[in-house]
Amino acid sequence: MRTIFYNMRSTREILITNDDGIEAEGIHVLAGIMAKYGNVTVVAPLHPQSGKSAALSMDTPLYLKQVKDEPGYREYTFNGTPVDCVKIGINECFPKGELPDIVVSGINHGANCSVASLYSGTLGACIEGTVYEIPSIGFSLCTHKPHPDFSPVLRYADSIIEKFLAFPPDKDTYLNVNFPAIPADEILGIRMARRGRGRWVEEFDTHYDENGGKYFMMAGHFENHEKEGSDGDHWLVYHKYITVVPHRVDTTDYAEMERLGRAWGL
Repeated sequence: MRTIFYNMRSTREILITNDDGIEAEGIHVLAGIMAKYGNVTVVAPLHPQSGKSAALSMDTPLYLKQVKDEPGYREYTFNGTPVDCVKIGINECFPKGELPDIVVSGINHGANCSVASLYSGTLGACIEGTVYEIPSIGFSLCTHKPHPDFSPVLRYADSIIEKFLAFPPDKDTYLNVNFPAIPADEILGIRMARRGRGRWVEEFDTHYDENGGKYFMMAGHFENHEKEGSDGDHWLVYHKYITVVPHRVDTTDYAEMERLGRAWGL
């Protein structure tokens, strides 16, 4: 098991982004937490980018603007997606040929458990960091309140970060951490988990504009497919545990590839 990073410097270089945008409280709480672990460079979307997954901005002019430059801390805005932010951070905010030592995304306002992890811009940023073989981790607090109680993160994040630094994931794997939105004293512990099973149903509300035109807004509710006592992330978060899910960038199902190859005669 690796206990060192791919890049070793006297001071660790940390790249932080999110999908809620530069104005979200979560990213500034996260920057404060990470400051004790090295130099922090924040590159955040200028506007909220939730649900963008690993989307890129292919046909849009993108503008990088530095808004803070202090010892050990730099902050930029970028009018792109979280993946765009990681890409521009790597390409423009560090010396040519050098990569940040870690990518940290969040703190997301809202859960990224179960199927939400597929849509998450928070985790899209982690995917991009992992593509560059940079150890990457995303943090989410399971509430959409703009001013939530961050006490669970403030109490437990250091324990998770220190383990992440000492024992980083495989180079094809990133970590997805979800915190229940409850007071820190009510947290029952930290659990390794798998992506939970469930899906969103009745996903749209129907509306009509002033001209009678019909339009739709995302809505719906989450349908749980887990049994009691599950090790799925959303089940554990609901039962007051912090969850850590390792996700792989390589989504190939190798066993199924072999099975179908035999069945199809390929």
